Amino acid sequence: MNITVIGTGYVGLVSGVVFSEMGNNVLCIDIDKEKVEAMSKGISPIYEPGLENMMKKNIELDRLRFSTDIQEGVQTSEVIFIAVGTPPKENGEADLRFVHQVAADIGKYINEYKLVVTKSTVPVGTGQYIKQIIKDNASKVMDFDIGSNPEFLREGSAIDDTLNMERAIIGVESSKASEILNELHKPFNTEIVETNIETAEMIKYAANAFLATKISFINEMANVCERVGADVTQVARGMGLDQRIGGAFLQAGLGYGGSCFPKDTSALIHISKKAGYDMKIVPSAEEVNYLQRINFINKITETFKNNLEGKKIGVLGLAFKPNTDDMRDAPSIEIIHALNEKGANVVAFDPVAGEQAKKVIKDLNLADSVDEVFEEAEAVVVITDWEEFKNLDIQRKGKLMNQKIIFDGRNMLDPQDMENHGFYYVSVGRPVVGGKKEY
Repeated sequence: MNITVIGTGYVGLVSGVVFSEMGNNVLCIDIDKEKVEAMSKGISPIYEPGLENMMKKNIELDRLRFSTDIQEGVQTSEVIFIAVGTPPKENGEADLRFVHQVAADIGKYINEYKLVVTKSTVPVGTGQYIKQIIKDNASKVMDFDIGSNPEFLREGSAIDDTLNMERAIIGVESSKASEILNELHKPFNTEIVETNIETAEMIKYAANAFLATKISFINEMANVCERVGADVTQVARGMGLDQRIGGAFLQAGLGYGGSCFPKDTSALIHISKKAGYDMKIVPSAEEVNYLQRINFINKITETFKNNLEGKKIGVLGLAFKPNTDDMRDAPSIEIIHALNEKGANVVAFDPVAGEQAKKVIKDLNLADSVDEVFEEAEAVVVITDWEEFKNLDIQRKGKLMNQKIIFDGRNMLDPQDMENHGFYYVSVGRPVVGGKKEY
């Protein structure tokens, strides 16, 4: 099948590459010429395990190409996926200007039947909006269909999530569109849920809002656990064994970040308000998520009696989650900003996100190694749960520090082990170990 994917962010690039892996001829379109030139050489603009190898393989097999020519993309394909960004406006509403421009270009260049499918996360009703824009910009009446096929990939495991998708949501209006999208998804051997377009658009928002709420729920439980002497990790384990609940997304920590949950929850709240409904649960989940970072910052500042001036604070992890360099709404931004405001000397390390972090954190002091983070530090703060941080030689690391204090925002380390090695250890939703100390 000849496919065009317009937009090469996480969603567009991963989708295009995996569609080519399934044997389709894929042309990925982006307006950034330098980015297109790099991708044509098999260089990925994003860090995602396995992505570059799959890109290079399918470029060599001539199943995957990159271009800035949207006219070629429209006119040489049967299926066109719209995968451009839908960033939030100041009021939380999804900004559809890029979607609008792509739809107008499709209308301008459409030359025969096309199935135009929205891959981007868009408000309910966007499919019909796209249809009208294409009609308004077409020079003559053309036969085309619209569809919705939202993605559910996770950064850091996007290739595996796409190759082994749990389900494919297909929103269509015609039997022809249904046949094409069903055929396209057959190689994935997944359950296909076929709906109308509006339902498919809503499923994406509902799924992300539920997962965001689940994260905020366990973080609320963590805050209570800290006050009553309970251990939230065991609470989560006990809850998760209930099949009605499940253990996924029950890890207490610093809250959610990244490109999806923050903007999608805000957009859903705006959608509901526009529809005349005042949501209660999702706005509360947003508030809990915001406060989770504030609570963590307060733990640090209160330990040091609000006196961080000149103190070296090491930071482990900058990306919003491991196995990605994505800094969008990463907790590290707010936490480091707050520490800097208090006069701390922050030194941070992340295995891959350092350069991206420098773009969003002013005057970021990057370490070249984990040891450099610990050397002469008054405290170390764990923000991202990279695998390499889980098995630190904590006894040796402690000897590098001025004071053996760790604030673990991801509950990566074992409290008993930390106490045995003489650390003052503060985590999320678990009792503090090492005694009550103020510095």
